[in-house]
Amino acid sequence: MNNNTNLNRKSRIVKTFMGIGVCLSVAFSGSMLLPAHPVHAASVSDSSVADRVIATGKQFLGVRYQFGAPSGRTDGFDCSSFTQYVFKQNGIDLQRSSREQSQVGTPVSKDQLQPGDLVFSDTNHDGDINHVSIYIGNGQLLHTYRVGIGVTVSDFAGSTWDHTFVTARRVISDNGQASGGQTASSQASNEQSSNGQNAGSQK
Repeated sequence: MNNNTNLNRKSRIVKTFMGIGVCLSVAFSGSMLLPAHPVHAASVSDSSVADRVIATGKQFLGVRYQFGAPSGRTDGFDCSSFTQYVFKQNGIDLQRSSREQSQVGTPVSKDQLQPGDLVFSDTNHDGDINHVSIYIGNGQLLHTYRVGIGVTVSDFAGSTWDHTFVTARRVISDNGQASGGQTASSQASNEQSSNGQNAGSQK
């Protein structure tokens, strides 16, 4: 009797542990099949849109600067026609002037910049935004300015655009569309006309 009792106990113990093992295996494998957290997926999406925007912009490195360049023209850009065109090619509509573009999206502090963010400056020191750049990471801006320079990559820290920084805006949302803020319905120019020969004559 004692032997049979011991065998029954051992059998029950073995079955119990086997049951626990199966439950743990199912639970663990089930957790492995859960989809990625939505925030992570969104950040990947944001990154890919920003990468495409930057890649599009870099295709125009060296293209001449033209103050007041018409929207959609690619043989010459001013700063805001450049950003408008580059973002448009990636499904994001921006207004024409840098002032209007500064009203769109989510405000971002200078120390929180991410690739694809728009950086706005007041290089005329007159209280009006007159220049927009695209932050591309590693402390650099992609933009256009000054006759003879055109579309180029510049270091941000310590530059004219850093010293005259007004705001930055994040316009790439989770779905790759213009996010938040308000847009202007009319094309209003906020830059003063000049000969385009210095950094203060940017648009």
